[in-house]
Amino acid sequence: MIPKFLIEKLEGQYGEELTRKIIEGYSVERKVTFRVNTLKSNRNNVEKVLNENGIEYKKVPFYENAFIIENVRENEIHNLDIYKNGEIYMQSLSSMLPPIILEPKEDTDILDMTAAPGGKTTEIAALVENKARITAVEMNKIRAEKLKYNLEKQGATCVYVMEQDARRIDDFFSFDEILLDAPCSGSGTININDSKLEKTFTKELIRKSVKSQTLLLRKAINILKKGSQLVYSTCSILKEENEEIIENILKTNKLEIVNIDFKGIEELPKLPTKIEGTLCVMPNEEYEGFFVAKLKKK
Repeated sequence: MIPKFLIEKLEGQYGEELTRKIIEGYSVERKVTFRVNTLKSNRNNVEKVLNENGIEYKKVPFYENAFIIENVRENEIHNLDIYKNGEIYMQSLSSMLPPIILEPKEDTDILDMTAAPGGKTTEIAALVENKARITAVEMNKIRAEKLKYNLEKQGATCVYVMEQDARRIDDFFSFDEILLDAPCSGSGTININDSKLEKTFTKELIRKSVKSQTLLLRKAINILKKGSQLVYSTCSILKEENEEIIENILKTNKLEIVNIDFKGIEELPKLPTKIEGTLCVMPNEEYEGFFVAKLKKK
């Protein structure tokens, strides 16, 4: 059951018609998606295995190494050697977007601020072919171990794991590119069948998320080199956690918006945003609800 206050928030932000579509998106079973780990394999090899096993798939407009699976569930993919060997990584399509939008470069210092379980970290490592210096931060010891496990399985050898609260990274550090996939309420990924939803999805959760997001973004600005870029993302579709956070940061006059544009963006199911150049993805059977903004330090 979706909490009443969330429906009211969505209607206030998006209107009744779009809210109805969002709730429809919450209700459908999301398709299985993954990306090829190009550190260990390639698209042709993966297609060959899928074809041999009678697994139907379709391609993704914005990422040639991503697959949408049409006729099996995740456990059947887990049985394949390409999964067991780390040649593919199970990941939602929406969460593949921030590393692509970041456009990480080889031979640079890259920070993934809240990295576990490592989907975006390993994607960045693949995009730069292990030819950059990536620092992946995770404060929770158990989650940090999961992160290390995934990095090793995926062959992401260019990553150093820092077990620390990202809000307290020493200002002595400086980075060429930063990915801040901030902890959030998860309003874009709600499971409508969760019997505990009304107890777990609360106004207090949103308030705590906003506080944490603001502190993390301020820290990111401090340790980002001048003229460099950062990507801020959440799996929330609420303006309090997205546009309002960005608007408040823009008032400091330290950052400017970089317009998000990439091949295939026009085919994404989009929600309107208050800030031109940012991206908000609507939940449906292929995508989670997701927000992304790209910023440049002046």
